[in-house]
Amino acid sequence: MDNLPWLTLLMAVPAVGALVVAVLPSRSALLARPIALGVALLTLVIGIAATATSFTRGSSEQFQMVERHEWIPQLGVSYALGVDGISLALILMALVLVPVCILAAWDDVPEGGTWHKGYFALLLSLLPFMVGVFAAIDVFLFYVFFEAMLIPVYFLIGMYGGARRQAAAMKFLLFSLAGGLIMLVGVIALYLQGPGGDDGFLVERLTGLEIGGATERWIFIAFFIAFAVKAPMWPVHTWLPDAAAASRPAVATLLVGVLDKVGTYGMIRFCLQLFPEASQWATPVVVTLAVFSILYGAILAIGEPDIMRLIAFTSVSHFGFIVLGIFAFTSVAQSGANFYMVNHGFATAGLFLVAGMLIARRGSQRIDDYGGWQRATPWLAGAFLVAGLATLSLPGLSTFVSEFLVIAGSWSTQPVATAFAVWGVVLAAIYVLLMYKRIFTGPPPVVDPEGAGTDRGEGEAPATAELPYVRADLDEGVTPARLTAPLRDLGWREKAVVAPVVIALVVLGFFPGPVLDTLDPAVERTLQIVGVSDPAPSVPADAGSTSGSDH
Repeated sequence: MDNLPWLTLLMAVPAVGALVVAVLPSRSALLARPIALGVALLTLVIGIAATATSFTRGSSEQFQMVERHEWIPQLGVSYALGVDGISLALILMALVLVPVCILAAWDDVPEGGTWHKGYFALLLSLLPFMVGVFAAIDVFLFYVFFEAMLIPVYFLIGMYGGARRQAAAMKFLLFSLAGGLIMLVGVIALYLQGPGGDDGFLVERLTGLEIGGATERWIFIAFFIAFAVKAPMWPVHTWLPDAAAASRPAVATLLVGVLDKVGTYGMIRFCLQLFPEASQWATPVVVTLAVFSILYGAILAIGEPDIMRLIAFTSVSHFGFIVLGIFAFTSVAQSGANFYMVNHGFATAGLFLVAGMLIARRGSQRIDDYGGWQRATPWLAGAFLVAGLATLSLPGLSTFVSEFLVIAGSWSTQPVATAFAVWGVVLAAIYVLLMYKRIFTGPPPVVDPEGAGTDRGEGEAPATAELPYVRADLDEGVTPARLTAPLRDLGWREKAVVAPVVIALVVLGFFPGPVLDTLDPAVERTLQIVGVSDPAPSVPADAGSTSGSDH
């Protein structure tokens, strides 16, 4: 079992599955959904088996499950895959979220036809790129996956999104390509500075490379800009709210919950590990941008009237916490930042997917078009509340652990920045509770058969691909709370969608140890490469004298 190419298998299975779904004959197009879901679940089982049989926590090896083959030896490029605790945790998160999102997207497009099977083929095709980008230990191979994953996302937004989908898809593509091309310059410069040879792009060979001076700093900047766009950080975040608002909830979940983690993961794997001196040199600017992102994203979320854009702005704020933890250079903050990436994926999934269920019932993304849904849809309100409380890091949920670790670990090295960042916690409580209040509390909505609305029954497909994402045309004099049919609560499929997310948030909140134990060896190794150690605890001068007098 140890000799199996697990990581290649994790990419090959969903890639073949996506191809099968894409080439289904038109008369069999209805099989696209169950095939895509079955392949995603099979991939999850393979990932669990790989972790159980071939990954050892606490191993002294930098990477495990390593696969290495020559690819382009003339350029020093290898097909090299491997994982440590950080990349494995992110891969497993992706493996859980993809089948959840496929199930959530069950009725996103009309049944049958090319559009139907194309949508699920594109969703499934994201999985090989997710595994590849987190498992690549060759810098050039990482860059290939980094750029290639833009293709399915672009089509998922541009072809299957809602209002302004084409503009949002193009903005996403331009920002991502600009960052990727800048990184490509850095990749080439890094190779020219490296040892060369058939495997000159391997992370292991480039780690500890003596570059120094202005060269290292310029290469660091090239990599960091690309990762900041992907993360996303202020001021290169503006593509995210537009992309999230125009995307299907399942697509927005995978984009923000998984794919955007490539930005913060890249900062750890490449910026810190390959450019340790430049990382410390850039820390004051990076930490300042992180704190600004925390506060900026939270403040804009408070005043945002669009529910999908609001969730996107909350992510800008939370990514700021992750970046702060990464560049605090303490083991506690680093562990918190890595755990934050996993927890944010599940919390964001909960918000986006439940928001999609709201939109499917009301036909609007405007928060003002809701109100009083708590009494009519208690299960829906409960699921949204759990995801919202996770977003504001309520104790008992997993995000509290990671956010507390980031704040506690950052205080010793970045006290001023941490003091400002804490206000992001306060602002999070405001935008989450205010959003819940506006959507779910107040008088229940009134059924008006002649009013406007787009409520549809369980399992009924929307009439057009636009329907769940365009605000319903409201008759003059009809308040937003009036509906054409009584609201329905969560059905069995929707409960199956939210259950894994809620379970993950609760279980990891009470039992974070296994994940943190998996992350800690990689965190310690990263800090050793950077050449920093945890600051010694400060002891008041009188404490020592008092202790001595007692003896």
